[in-house]
Amino acid sequence: MVGLGNPGTEYDRTRHNVGFAVVDQLAAEWELTWERAQKWGAYWAKGECAVLLKPMTYMNRSGEPFAAVSQFYKVSPVDTLVVLDDMSLELGRLRIRLEGSAGGHRGLESVLTHAGTDKVPRLRVGIGAAPHRAATDYVLGRFFDEEKPAVEKAVVRAAEAVKCAIDKGLLSAMNTFNKFAES
Repeated sequence: MVGLGNPGTEYDRTRHNVGFAVVDQLAAEWELTWERAQKWGAYWAKGECAVLLKPMTYMNRSGEPFAAVSQFYKVSPVDTLVVLDDMSLELGRLRIRLEGSAGGHRGLESVLTHAGTDKVPRLRVGIGAAPHRAATDYVLGRFFDEEKPAVEKAVVRAAEAVKCAIDKGLLSAMNTFNKFAES
């Protein structure tokens, strides 16, 4: 389970760090402790049913820790799940896909490049489209106060989707969580 985001307090709770928020939610629910792994350039937490990963290489180089951990644990890309933000989805909407392009997301692009395949399951969490400013400023910005309740619900729902994928498989999670946006 790889949550995408940027390291450092200046990026805490930004739109681009929704992937980190979801794996943090899972770590809290499973009572896991994050450990720093210098050799991987990431924080990781190991549970009974999953290894959680937060790359500390900045978004555009997320594939490096992903590949290192995948090789270490001998996990095929199809047996992973990448959690990331998505500007093309309305705020709070979830979308799970088994494969496909990066869709312009540089963090996912790095993961796909290092995996050597586009068959990497991903859970996209909608952050909404940039209103009237550059996309970079938007994704690196924090959520507006009125958006925070929807984001908190989305993070909890995304964690539920991950648990469903683990317990019942990705197709079941897709059928359950791709259908609608939580209001």
